[in-house]
Amino acid sequence: MGVTVGIPTESAPGERRVAMVPAALTAAAKSGAQFIVESGAGGQAGFPDSEYMEKGARIAQREEVFAAADVILQVRGPGANPEAGRADLRLFRRGQTAIGFGEPLTSPDAAQALAEHGVDFLAMELMPRITRAQSMDALSSMATIAGYKAVLLAADALPRMFPMLMTAAGTVAPARVLVIGAGVAGLQAIATARRLGAVVSGYDIRTAVKEQVESLGARFVVLEIEGAAAEDKGGYAKAMGDEFYRRQRELMAGVLAEQNVVITTAAVPGKKAPILITREMAARMSPGSVIVDIAAERGGNCELTRPGETVEAGGVRILGPLNLPSTIPYHASQMYARNIATFLRHLLDKEGRLALNREDEIVRETLVTFGGEVVHPKVRESMGLPAAEVGQT
Repeated sequence: MGVTVGIPTESAPGERRVAMVPAALTAAAKSGAQFIVESGAGGQAGFPDSEYMEKGARIAQREEVFAAADVILQVRGPGANPEAGRADLRLFRRGQTAIGFGEPLTSPDAAQALAEHGVDFLAMELMPRITRAQSMDALSSMATIAGYKAVLLAADALPRMFPMLMTAAGTVAPARVLVIGAGVAGLQAIATARRLGAVVSGYDIRTAVKEQVESLGARFVVLEIEGAAAEDKGGYAKAMGDEFYRRQRELMAGVLAEQNVVITTAAVPGKKAPILITREMAARMSPGSVIVDIAAERGGNCELTRPGETVEAGGVRILGPLNLPSTIPYHASQMYARNIATFLRHLLDKEGRLALNREDEIVRETLVTFGGEVVHPKVRESMGLPAAEVGQT
């Protein structure tokens, strides 16, 4: 008999996504999985209980979902849901497996608590950026949503229109938009700003992305600064030295002064976001300009950013939005569900049983807790623990 998979309602404040949408149940069910969904789990994202029932899922209350499930799928696990997530710890049981975002590099205490409860936890944000795992890369999916929505927020806050318009009342000049960081979020922001008619520029310390930026119709900003080692071996952004960021800010100041909108997307997993825009740099922008700091959840790329707030300084508005994917919960849930369903299928053997093979790179890189202890090397390091032995189940 296959595993029973539980989908609880997300309990983090303001979280409207759901870990699994009805359409994603079918493929997983073919692997032998059965689903139990908390009543109302998909409601805020636009997926009523009736649609889950049509796909064969059983609807139940929260306690029953945790009690019956072998695997719990969440968008925000306890580490990514520090307040309400603590209440769920009592519902987990020994031998259970949990999958979701958990911020283990910044919330190792939550990982330790899961280990003490005997829960094996796999963190979606640690998914390796390798070809085999592309369809499981939830960070990239959510970054796509964030990049799109950031431009809409900027357009709403800017006292100008984005496109050039030729009217009987004269010609309206297009807005000038700079996107800092050409990762998934940045490229989506560039594409969205271009579709709205802005004149767009993109900057990234990785000059290798120049072609991608230009293919979207944007100009690639070149600063005379070395950025060859800007990625780690896992394909994620790497923190650079203080001197690098100082020189980057110095050269970027003049570019910023020409922009109406700046969207910043630079984040390093497990670390505070680097400051790319100082108070003085923001002051050089024209009154009415807008900065949208997608990295606000990590402290922000702008010195003036206040996470979750809009700040005005010298006529420049700095937006620090939090959890942008949750503001578009239907498609964010749809994309996340595809990622996590593909990951779940990867973890099931031919008999439909859960098999955590720690010799597999995807499992090894995402597995945070196993067998009652924290096993992920980076998380153990952040906790001051010695390296754990790697085994296979």
